[in-house]
Amino acid sequence: YARQRFITIIPEIDIPGHSQALLAAYPQLGCIDSSYQVSRQWGVHKDILCPKEETFAFLEDVFTELMDIFPGKYIHIGGDEVPKDRWKASPFCQALIKKLGLKDEHELQSYFIRRIEKFLNSKGRAIIGWDEILEGGIAPNATIMSWHGENGGIAAAKEKHPVIMTPSAFLYFNFYQTKQGKAAEPLSNGNNFYIPLQKIYDYNPIPSVLTPDESKYILGPQGCLWTEYVASEERAENLTFPRVCALAEAAWTSLPKKNYTDFVNRLNSNVEHLRRMNIRFSEYYRLTN
Repeated sequence: YARQRFITIIPEIDIPGHSQALLAAYPQLGCIDSSYQVSRQWGVHKDILCPKEETFAFLEDVFTELMDIFPGKYIHIGGDEVPKDRWKASPFCQALIKKLGLKDEHELQSYFIRRIEKFLNSKGRAIIGWDEILEGGIAPNATIMSWHGENGGIAAAKEKHPVIMTPSAFLYFNFYQTKQGKAAEPLSNGNNFYIPLQKIYDYNPIPSVLTPDESKYILGPQGCLWTEYVASEERAENLTFPRVCALAEAAWTSLPKKNYTDFVNRLNSNVEHLRRMNIRFSEYYRLTN
């Protein structure tokens, strides 16, 4: 269904962090002798996967099943928000760092990611990871998603790695849409932080500091909708549309040709198309900020 519409589905299994539920089911893959619990709240948790052979064998089985389902080139392996507390306290991890001649836990994470990349590359697949995987040295063939601003993407492009720009301050659709924030909108991420439509439209996914040759490694931008505060399909559509229309034009329009007033005039017609498709889009775009 997706392929017929020129869409590639990219699955993501986040490792070695964001693994609380996995550890609750398979506690032997953790770094401490503990009965893990499935978290009852979202956030960043200290319990992460332990880089032992049993863990890698388990993950290779999981990714093999995943590749049977998804035929696309890319597998997203996450790599973001990985507290190193458990690795620092683990005799196994400290011995492994010494055995491998690594400098610290950041390089241990790089070792972890490289192990998974090598396996997926051997199956004809390529990995995508969030910009934290740069911290201990980037995996040889990785594509970087830059969400901590643009610095990670810039660094990766300079090292000739493909980059997807998704800076949270511009392209996180889970943030409020208006200056009024929670006073006018349903509860969302970001407290009083908001991303108006024009900020998305004005975003240039190719940083000006890159040379023309380096700019070729920017594949494009991505809008993200994280759903911790999204309780319904209607809310998801409201946060996404027409923001994704602005992102689409930002992706294919160079800066000198951008004109937000013209875009909104055309959008007034385009939302009628969305209405006919029963997409419950946001009316906030009609505001000036």
